[in-house]
Amino acid sequence: MGTASTDETAGERRQLINVAYRLLGSLAEAEDAVQEAYARWYALPRSRQEEIVSPGAWLTTVTGRICLDVLGSARARRERYVGAWLPEPLPDRAEWNHGQGADPADQLVLDESVTMAFLVVLESMTPAERVAFVLHDVFRYPFAEIAGVLGRTPAACKQLAASARRRVGVARAPVTAAGQADTVRRVKEAWETKDIAALVDLLDPAAVMTADGGGVVGTVLRPVEGGARIARYMVAIADKAPGLELLERSVNGVPGLVARRAGEVVVVASFDVADGRVTRIWAVRNPRKLRPWMSP
Repeated sequence: MGTASTDETAGERRQLINVAYRLLGSLAEAEDAVQEAYARWYALPRSRQEEIVSPGAWLTTVTGRICLDVLGSARARRERYVGAWLPEPLPDRAEWNHGQGADPADQLVLDESVTMAFLVVLESMTPAERVAFVLHDVFRYPFAEIAGVLGRTPAACKQLAASARRRVGVARAPVTAAGQADTVRRVKEAWETKDIAALVDLLDPAAVMTADGGGVVGTVLRPVEGGARIARYMVAIADKAPGLELLERSVNGVPGLVARRAGEVVVVASFDVADGRVTRIWAVRNPRKLRPWMSP
């Protein structure tokens, strides 16, 4: 019989937040999902709680099911979203806005499974694939437990994870943080000086830039393709926004750029780098996704 105390179940929150953020790509939605899972736990009669051998496994299963439902409804919501939808960028713990209630910076682990590049790939998966892949490949949950989340057999869950893995493809060797930081720094310098030639040299000819304004602020609604086009667009932004301040910051655990104007964060940019050149830029402008970056 389980005899989990309130402290023991509360101690699962860190793991649940990490699972839910990777499943949903939104910190706000992740916190809501975990809160709902705890609400269901505390709604159980004490006798039922004591029957549960592993409250942590129970909470993970319930959180996973809630996330699965959210992912299903999110597809419809994102079809109505203005422009491209990008995951919510996360600052480094030291950069987090500590003025808004409980601090999730103490709970989120920023590793390769939360980089913008990885989260964008997760967005291409079906909800069931994403749950199976994240729980198994990232958090090492056995398929027997994942079966309880998805309501499928362990064999079916294994197939879903394999299908998701094919979407991820063969991972290339990750760029070192120092290597990416050097490239990002050079992009910052070229952007600040409006040096189109230098930007073109730093951008892969087939680079793609995706921006997320959510219809709340103006931005390009479709990805900008091609290094030269992106360079011209970046310089045009600098021309239209005098006083834009660029800062090198960790974004989802890897080097990125933050643009501030009049002291407020207006853009958080993530980069994918290969062979010293930028292949992808993800620029989040939607202020609703920048709350952790805002001054308290």
